[in-house]
Amino acid sequence: MSIFTGAGVAIVTPMKEDGSVNYEKLAELIEFQIENKTDCIIICGTTGESSTLSHEEHLECIRFTIEKVAGRIPVVAGTGSNCTETAVYLSTEAEKYGADGLLVVTPYYNKATQNGLVAHFTKIADSVKIPVILYNVPSRTGCNILPETAIKIAKKSKNVVAIKEATGNISQVAQLAALIRKENINFDIYSGNDDQIVPLLSLGGIGVISVLSNIAPAQTHEIVSTYLAGDTKKSAELQLEALDLIKNLFIEVNPIPVKAALNMMGFEVGPLRAPLSEMEEANKEKLRNAMIEYGIKVVL
Repeated sequence: MSIFTGAGVAIVTPMKEDGSVNYEKLAELIEFQIENKTDCIIICGTTGESSTLSHEEHLECIRFTIEKVAGRIPVVAGTGSNCTETAVYLSTEAEKYGADGLLVVTPYYNKATQNGLVAHFTKIADSVKIPVILYNVPSRTGCNILPETAIKIAKKSKNVVAIKEATGNISQVAQLAALIRKENINFDIYSGNDDQIVPLLSLGGIGVISVLSNIAPAQTHEIVSTYLAGDTKKSAELQLEALDLIKNLFIEVNPIPVKAALNMMGFEVGPLRAPLSEMEEANKEKLRNAMIEYGIKVVL
């Protein structure tokens, strides 16, 4: 059974001006997401600046989110690491807190072989009983989960139930979808790119793990729900309407623009942690204009 179908938000981690995590603001963002039809909260992913959170902060963000969501929608915890033992530790702790699933990124910097990826993900999955989503984002990690490898992992560990595909390579996703069909296994595909939601759905995907959902949760949910309801033409129109905003949400490295966007909306999610820097003014103006054009209320 799928962890969720639809649009899950890769939620930001709001910070206070001193750089500490702002849990009061995180609670506000969670409520905003649930009120606006988000289908799942993904906490401590790339967009949540997980790479600069301490282990204590990382786990507290997961625990806090699970408690605040209180079962209203699923919570998926980002628990990946380039160290297998660290990923096992984060994953087992998240399971204890009551996470509905885990999002586990490929090991970054190490550049594991395909055999290494099988061993890495199998060990993590075997350490828990809850579902695991593989996270494939080679542009950040320098490591690509090949379709055959994803299938091999899923067949070895039955609780590896899905993949977040952020390669941007539609041909690779099509190959993976074909293998899933050929092997007749239950293995879900989520888009990891907001500009490719509809293409991924057309290949059998069931949703998106989204940056866009931070500022446009209802609209992102509608792109997916409309497609799954059978109105593919309308869904494609909604996807195309969002393209300029999506482009500007990635005009600088994520999550720099999306945090700037939330601050423009008045959410006061605070600064970024180094080495991420504040958005350049010229790019901020482009983002502001794209938000206004899309119909998002900007107060700053």
